Amino acid sequence: MKTFNDVLNEQKQNNEFKKEYEAIQPGMNVIRAIVDARTSQNLTQKELDRRSGINQADISKIAFIHI
Repeated sequence: MKTFNDVLNEQKQNNEFKKEYEAIQPGMNVIRAIVDARTSQNLTQKELDRRSGINQADISKIAFIHI
């Protein structure tokens, strides 16, 4: 059974895919940092909503993208 990384590495052999994948990495890094910071502080999405003013629905979308 192939893992996600196996498939990703196969897809990266396609130059067009690789270019697009690399182009989104800065944004993905920001999303990872937000999710990692929230979880390391043991904050729920609702608590982050209250502290940051970012709507919980938007936080949920960010967290989903991270997965």
